[in-house]
Amino acid sequence: MLHMPLEFDGHFESGRLSRRQMLHVGGLGMLGLGLPGALRASDPGLPARAREPGARASASEKSCIFIVMGGGPSHVDIWDMKPNAPTEIRGPYKPVSTAVPGVHINELMPRLARQSKHYSIIRSMTHTAPIRNHPDAMHNCLTGQAKAPDDAPCYGSVLAKVRPSKRVLTPYVWLHRCDGNTTVFCSPFISLGGFLGRPYAPFFVGNSTNHPAMSNFQLSELDSVVGSSPQRTLDREDLLGRFEPSLGSTTGYQAAMGWSELRQRAVELATGPNGRLPFDLQKESPKVRDRYGRHPLGQYLLMARRLVESGVGFVSVNGWCGFAPGEGSQGGAASFTWDMHGGGMGQGNIFGTGSYGLGWALPRLDEALSALLEDLHERGLLESTLVVVVGEFGRTPKIETSNNIAGRSHWPACFSAVLAGAGIGGGVYGASDKIGAYVKDRPVPPQVLGATIYQALGVPLDTKVGARPITTGEPLHELFS
Repeated sequence: MLHMPLEFDGHFESGRLSRRQMLHVGGLGMLGLGLPGALRASDPGLPARAREPGARASASEKSCIFIVMGGGPSHVDIWDMKPNAPTEIRGPYKPVSTAVPGVHINELMPRLARQSKHYSIIRSMTHTAPIRNHPDAMHNCLTGQAKAPDDAPCYGSVLAKVRPSKRVLTPYVWLHRCDGNTTVFCSPFISLGGFLGRPYAPFFVGNSTNHPAMSNFQLSELDSVVGSSPQRTLDREDLLGRFEPSLGSTTGYQAAMGWSELRQRAVELATGPNGRLPFDLQKESPKVRDRYGRHPLGQYLLMARRLVESGVGFVSVNGWCGFAPGEGSQGGAASFTWDMHGGGMGQGNIFGTGSYGLGWALPRLDEALSALLEDLHERGLLESTLVVVVGEFGRTPKIETSNNIAGRSHWPACFSAVLAGAGIGGGVYGASDKIGAYVKDRPVPPQVLGATIYQALGVPLDTKVGARPITTGEPLHELFS
């Protein structure tokens, strides 16, 4: 039996379904699939099937893997260490030399130190607008705006609109939902597509109880639409077929020629093996999976590599490292590794090896990110794939102790970001002061980072979505080799 979605009231005019009703009946809106972009990309020809992972992208097809270190990573302990500062600033870790002369990072990241020729560290990120909390800062960083309005679309939504994929129906994927109270720890607007609407919102995969580092991981986001059997989706496809002839007269969508093909591809995504293939890490060798690390961040980054190979233009990855053995969230948000307050929130020592300790998180970041950069380079994909690593803000230069347990609090005035690939060379841009409290040289607010991202992806900076420019910033030309 065919079950209609709640939004469908069974009414249509002149024997014709509206496009909105078609989306709901077909289940596409529930999947977060960028159908309008795919239709536009199909003119004059239909988009091709998704390419299987392993096939090389052309140099002109730029993709982005955007790693969100949710919670706010400590810049002075990771990318911008201050070894000459007092103990209460510098912490217990020592800097290690990288392959780029004069550039140092945390000693717990030796693999990334060897890969440093592939990435640039921006040490002068800053929020120029007042920041109150995680979601404000997160929203600004994910939209590339200094004071982003609530309906501002994230990078992936903008890219899905202005540069729809010609190979896949899903141009924007977000790996690992923000678990916990999203109104506190994560921008509540990510899943809405901003003013562009839900067709440009991401397709979410994974959460803290169902992620690809688990042996029983399921792609439940597709399963929830298909149900226990593909029959429900096939029934929907049959229903759409009954109304398709009338679509040819719909203004702006004379690709009734395209509707049939696109609808079939949507069904294939939900019911067939090809749509699931990029998400299927069982297709990778155990050696490759071990190389990325058998933890959420590692396996998500491997999945991200498979997705960009298949033609997905923008993949956001929640930089969650998982829980330390025998531990849970310890008072923090379940999927926000980098919110390391220490004893103030009962999370354990920021310099320890618990779930909210750098001794746990940094080795996993080192393993996963270095594997991704090396893998992209070996496959000839690094020049066409931009990798961004950033949190919503940094953490206080001075270590704070509560209940005799060390931690650091939120710090929006100065933090770091890492950009790799898509023509970006190795090195450092900008500088903080001697304790990492404030920007000393060449400040980079979110709109400048945004302009740099669009520049790297080959999107003209004067592009508009609706009446709004995609960026008001100027790109960092010095980063491009």
